[in-house]
Amino acid sequence: MIGMAPPEHDPDAPHRTAVLPVGSPATVRAYVRELAGRHRAAFAALVAVNAGAVLASMAGPHLLGALVQDLADGARELHLERTVVLFLVALAVQAVLVRQVRLRGAVLGERMLADLREDFLVRSVALPPGVLEKAGTGDLLSRITTDIDRLSNAMRQAVPHLVVAAVWTVLLLGAIVWTSPPLALAVLVALPLLLAVSRWYFRRAPQAYRSEAAGYAAVAASLAETVDAGRTVEAHRLGERRVRLSERRIGEWVAWERYTLFLRSVLFPGVSAAHTLVLVSVLVVGGFLVLEGRMTVGELTAGTLYAQMLVDPVNLILRWYDELQVAQVSVARLVGVREVEEPEADHGAVPRGRELSAEEVRFGYLPGSDVLHDVCLSVRPGTRLALVGPSGAGKSTLGRLLAGIYAPRAGEVSLGGAPLARMPAERVRAHVALVNQEHHVFVGSLRDNLLLARPDAGDEQLWAALGAVDADGWAAALDGGLDTEVGSGGAALTPAQAQQVALARLVLADPHTLVLDEATSLLDPGAARDLERSLAGVLEGRTVVAIAHRLHTAHDADLIAVVEGGRITELGSHERLVAADGAYAALWRSWHGDRQDGDGEGDGGGRGRALDGARTN
Repeated sequence: MIGMAPPEHDPDAPHRTAVLPVGSPATVRAYVRELAGRHRAAFAALVAVNAGAVLASMAGPHLLGALVQDLADGARELHLERTVVLFLVALAVQAVLVRQVRLRGAVLGERMLADLREDFLVRSVALPPGVLEKAGTGDLLSRITTDIDRLSNAMRQAVPHLVVAAVWTVLLLGAIVWTSPPLALAVLVALPLLLAVSRWYFRRAPQAYRSEAAGYAAVAASLAETVDAGRTVEAHRLGERRVRLSERRIGEWVAWERYTLFLRSVLFPGVSAAHTLVLVSVLVVGGFLVLEGRMTVGELTAGTLYAQMLVDPVNLILRWYDELQVAQVSVARLVGVREVEEPEADHGAVPRGRELSAEEVRFGYLPGSDVLHDVCLSVRPGTRLALVGPSGAGKSTLGRLLAGIYAPRAGEVSLGGAPLARMPAERVRAHVALVNQEHHVFVGSLRDNLLLARPDAGDEQLWAALGAVDADGWAAALDGGLDTEVGSGGAALTPAQAQQVALARLVLADPHTLVLDEATSLLDPGAARDLERSLAGVLEGRTVVAIAHRLHTAHDADLIAVVEGGRITELGSHERLVAADGAYAALWRSWHGDRQDGDGEGDGGGRGRALDGARTN
């Protein structure tokens, strides 16, 4: 069959580069069976009601066939009144049952869609932190938005309509066989054409729709990454390169859109030709049998009407099966998170202390390309360690390894002698918390936002946590206090207030070790310094690893580690590193010189104990 060739690029490339996998056919089938099992009763009710509606719809052809046969037999009494009454009763029953079919189908679709959303969200939240960090926002947001949107039509309409159409088709074929078996054979004349067109289409459609969905995800990821890193793109003059990348990905996506449109332009005319062939074959075969006296005119009339009625359910099946090709891809992307391998947890790995250490740690995001090289570090309980260094040196990566987000490729990061990489995630989070620049205010009350960290906390504890980060003042001024709705559609919080809520959750979680990736960097300098002062009491007695992008954070630390090229090149207190006149001293002189006209920074005291707090090799 002559046709349009698919776009000339590797359609599976997006799947190979995506961090989050696409579900295999076996995973998709298993999930669909599980989802259908949850709603077994609703499916059975839908099938039963639909069967009643189809049987009611068959009354018309049956009554008309009997009337035609009476006329052909020359009957004097046609009993039209009875026929009309029976037809109207059947029509009323059909109308009531069809309404029930649509209502039950819509409710079933919404419930299945809600289950799918919740299953995806629950599984996504439970993914290993390192997977979420690597996945970023583009792919994950594309799945929870675009794929859910595409599935909404399938769940609300395709699944119920396919159930309806399947029952409809089976009952109509049964009616044709019951009326006249030879007519059933005539209907099958069009089957080879219908199968050939459908086979041609469905051999190409799944791959095409999968590539189309992946192309759209690539477009969304490119745009999201460009917007998120807008300042970096502008600073490095990468605008034209990002535009070219977006245009290329949009072009690939549009090419797949055109190809899938071409596939449909072949399918639908072929299906229409099959319908015409069914009607012609029934009339020819039936007419011949009537002339031969092997079939009555009434049977031909009823059989022809039944054959004509097959057009609607067959069209429904093909139309919504086509929709399911798109839905299948979206389901595969959504259930793909089930295939993310969870690291094997050793429930016997229990910290025997609070000392945090890294031994000969190597780590890289890509195979064969390490970001950290043979890092050795030991941080004693209660030490405040600052990681400083140029951008891209590996500070944030080291911080995430110390927080248990990533597992080292070689070496070991341990807490109290127990390897973080082998501990259950819940146990790691109970001891170590990572706080970065991102802050989230969830839709709901202020109380709900705080209880995420400690569900059993009482009001006194919630207010104490807010007070610890100087947020109790503005929180008390809210109309509903802790019960005030915040987030989208609720009370709008400033970035500083949102960060305070995030830090109050940290206070409630009460981990003994904190990794701070410049948690206050999104605040203005004055608000940041105020919040950092209020946090001083909260951090007292805890082990703190601060990834310092502002050197005043390092200045206030007990110990400073200079990270360069993925290695710790200097370690010591602020005074010792300045006196050593190395890389840190150069950074300090450059930064401190720029601050001379600002608020200034004192050296402060109490950092002489730094060298006893940590050691490096």
